[in-house]
Amino acid sequence: MRSLHDPVLLDLDGTLVDSAPGILGSLHAAFAEMGVEVAPGAVGRHVLGPPLYTTLPGIVGDAAADEALVVYRRHYAARGLYDCTPYPGIDALLRELSGAGVRLALATSKAEVYAERILDHHGWTDLFTTITGDTLDAGRPTKADVVAEALRRIGPGATDGAVMVGDRRNDVAGSAAHGIACLGAGWGYADPGELEEAGAVTVLATVEDLAAALR
Repeated sequence: MRSLHDPVLLDLDGTLVDSAPGILGSLHAAFAEMGVEVAPGAVGRHVLGPPLYTTLPGIVGDAAADEALVVYRRHYAARGLYDCTPYPGIDALLRELSGAGVRLALATSKAEVYAERILDHHGWTDLFTTITGDTLDAGRPTKADVVAEALRRIGPGATDGAVMVGDRRNDVAGSAAHGIACLGAGWGYADPGELEEAGAVTVLATVEDLAAALR
């Protein structure tokens, strides 16, 4: 495969894998353990994407948010992170791109230690030039921070020909902060119109459409 873009920066949740069952299941387990009742509809796919420490206060309140994050991470690290399924065609696309010499960089707001375990679980570690995420102490709180670190690791000239692929508005904004266009993963967790409104250059309905856009 010859790609118009190199490197290709990729989001994880909602872009490479459907991780909603593991994340939401771990949240519900944490709330049940804490005896916290949340409002109906407060925990859904709309919370996926940004770091949970930015969304938990709005769900459980500021006082309980820190404890909720700790308990959530315990459940998620034990089993939730493995409860994720690659979207159809993603495995083949990653292998095709990597095999053609395209540099792949994971750029996720998930904690990097969890992202590394997920990629290893799916046999993708060796396909990526870098696996970049947030730190457990919130050292990269925005997608722009994550993208900056991924670009630093790739090295000089990393923005030349680069493109981001992501499914939420923060992916579009985070890459735009570095002058990088974003292809919208329309199969992910965005609300209708979210990616277009954020400024994605195009929104792709399927992984096959993404593969065609990258060729």
